[in-house]
Amino acid sequence: VQLQASGGGLVQAGGSLRLSCAASGSIFAINAMGWYRQAPGKQRDLVAVITSGGSINYADSLKGRFTISRDNVKNTVYLQMNNLKVEDTAVYYCVAGFTLLDVKRRPEYWGQGTQVTVSS
Repeated sequence: VQLQASGGGLVQAGGSLRLSCAASGSIFAINAMGWYRQAPGKQRDLVAVITSGGSINYADSLKGRFTISRDNVKNTVYLQMNNLKVEDTAVYYCVAGFTLLDVKRRPEYWGQGTQVTVSS
């Protein structure tokens, strides 16, 4: 399984960005896709996860500002990030796994990271 993420960049605080991640390869068993992020000097944390059936989990601190969605035909997951804050600055990683719980605990597949930088 290959995960190709895009959409990162530099944005001012209060702005918005949308990340995209397309899955390819042996994806027939992949049910859950999502995003993690890692800020400088910190551990990687779950941002959000979504299943092919539409079940969604968010990190509690991000509810209301971030929205995850998925196009099952395109095998693509999106992360709409609104009202961005400086503390959202991180490398964002696309992830995939067999179940929602897998992705929350230890995703089977990781894409390359995409940098999101929020300036004050």
